[in-house]
Amino acid sequence: MKKEIKLYTWAHCPYCKSAVRLLDDRGIKYTNIDIHNNIEMRRKLQEETNHYTVPFIFIGDKFIGGYSELRELDFSGDLKKELE
Repeated sequence: MKKEIKLYTWAHCPYCKSAVRLLDDRGIKYTNIDIHNNIEMRRKLQEETNHYTVPFIFIGDKFIGGYSELRELDFSGDLKKELE
């Protein structure tokens, strides 16, 4: 069974849009949750991950980081491994 990807994003964030585009281009399914107006959720994610910028990207229960980390996983070929 493949692990689920969850993106916590803001609609107008260029890095969020890039993460969505990368996943769309690879045909990878994901759940996108816009947290722009949800201060409580943003604070919770910041506390849990010690990460302070969007997007917050999780593969399964594992926080992988933001767009740069997603791009690195894709470039190295490890993204597919992480999804297994």
